Amino acid sequence: MATLAIPVSAHDHARGRADAPLTLVQYGDFECPHCALTHPRLIEIADELGDSLRVVYRHFPLTDVHPRAQRAAEAAEAAAKQGRFWELIPLLHANHERLDDETLVRCAKKAGVDAKRLIKELGAGAHAARVRADYLGGLRSGVGGTPTFFINGERYEVTLGFDSMVGALLKASRIA
Repeated sequence: MATLAIPVSAHDHARGRADAPLTLVQYGDFECPHCALTHPRLIEIADELGDSLRVVYRHFPLTDVHPRAQRAAEAAEAAAKQGRFWELIPLLHANHERLDDETLVRCAKKAGVDAKRLIKELGAGAHAARVRADYLGGLRSGVGGTPTFFINGERYEVTLGFDSMVGALLKASRIA
């Protein structure tokens, strides 16, 4: 079974307590329709498990099939610099089919992000290295597609189905 090559750290985007007994790491792509479908369910699970679960998001833009994923990931990083990462990502997922600059700006404004600053940072490539670091960490962990999940450092095979992952998290939360 594959394991997470880069341990979760303060560098990551995380929701939940750092000492939570469960950590779910997702490698995702904002243009990926499967990621868009799973995101609302992940938030529901996180809400249900409360302090038992920490959710971590890492970028894995599949630019060969999703040409706008890289720029969307960089926009999420720009939002993170303004403390609005978790507010922007559901909007990016909801608009995964049309992630042009106009949509990025509209989503940013809706998330409370300074859109002018975001566009300036995108133009300068200010967050490209951060997105690349997540991507390379994903490759080292054996990630080849999105979404890819790790539960407490062990890769969860999505082919078993998302509902099975929910069951695995719930089971692990009772054990932890």
